[in-house]
Amino acid sequence: MNIKEMDRQYVAGTYRRFPLEIVSGKGSVVRDEEGKEYIDLGSGIAVTSFGVADEEWQRAVTEQIGKVQHMSNLYYTEPCARLAELLCSRTGMKKVFFSNSGAEANECAIKAARKYSAERHGAECYTIVTLKNSFHGRTLTTLAATGQEHYHELFQPLTPGFAHVAAGDLAGLRTLADTVPVAGILIECVQGEGGVVPLSEDFVRGVAALARERDIPLMVDEVQTGNGRTGQLYAYMNYGIQPDIVSTAKGLAGGLPLGATLLGDKVQNVLGYGDHGSTFGGNPVCCAAALSVLRRIDDALLASVREKSAYLFNVFTGAEGIESVSGIGLMIGLKTVKPAGDVVAACMQRGVLCLTAKDKVRLLPALNIPMPLLEKAAEVIREACR
Repeated sequence: MNIKEMDRQYVAGTYRRFPLEIVSGKGSVVRDEEGKEYIDLGSGIAVTSFGVADEEWQRAVTEQIGKVQHMSNLYYTEPCARLAELLCSRTGMKKVFFSNSGAEANECAIKAARKYSAERHGAECYTIVTLKNSFHGRTLTTLAATGQEHYHELFQPLTPGFAHVAAGDLAGLRTLADTVPVAGILIECVQGEGGVVPLSEDFVRGVAALARERDIPLMVDEVQTGNGRTGQLYAYMNYGIQPDIVSTAKGLAGGLPLGATLLGDKVQNVLGYGDHGSTFGGNPVCCAAALSVLRRIDDALLASVREKSAYLFNVFTGAEGIESVSGIGLMIGLKTVKPAGDVVAACMQRGVLCLTAKDKVRLLPALNIPMPLLEKAAEVIREACR
């Protein structure tokens, strides 16, 4: 059997894979088993922040592997402590809980919000409000938090205690808070899996004001939008708000599994001994990888992300076969006249890898993708859309 046949026989059939085996790469160029090169505009779904086989990332990872590859959370390790300190210093948050994925980071956020609200407002205060069209993970609890019914259909009963309002419906959110004891509000500033749809500034600021007014922990899911993806370190920084809890993962460790839940002033001490835990969370190799990523997401890199974003918006807005462009930074959705899947397939044939989100073509290139590669890929996409 070749690799594709072996995969189909032995790997659970939960993915509709493209007919492509990636075997190697460098930066924003990857190669298949036949040696054909592709410009990668997906970066592992916003994971490989500095591309494939990034040398600084490799050095950080291999150096830590040579010291200790894992240690339980019964002991201190330097990469874990230094990463927590860096995350807090860059965001103004106070404490960090490390896990392995975005779903786990959101689970921790939900637990922290519920414990905070139960202690201050009573055991009946447990409802978490999220937005319709949101996506927060695939565990039973984060599926319940996800505001898309088709994700719920096969897995009932989901974890109770979640309610959903439409993005932009601040009046509806206020009415819900008037009728149900709300323990937390969880939003994505850009609904990535929902079609790369940014929330409006007025709505986000209104949600933050309501949360402050009612002493409701405000949680921002930065799993896909975080770590420089939107041209700010975290997407909420584009909106001028300060959340109580931030969850992140994906691009944080540049290709290794690491989630983080950042706890602000209000909730920094809500999780005590035994309230939560993780065997692999804060793994020293993953944290060393994340340090190498986070230290390089500086003002210059963020400015370049914004410049590349402006270039792509300019190239695609009004282009033949493209109805609209949405997103922030290097998190971009293209509503195309042709079906998005057809455009992605045509791009792949021409040597460019894109993604989809709902009915849109989704672009999530590495933060440091060179402009010549980005320009070349953009022209391929425009040709595929015509």
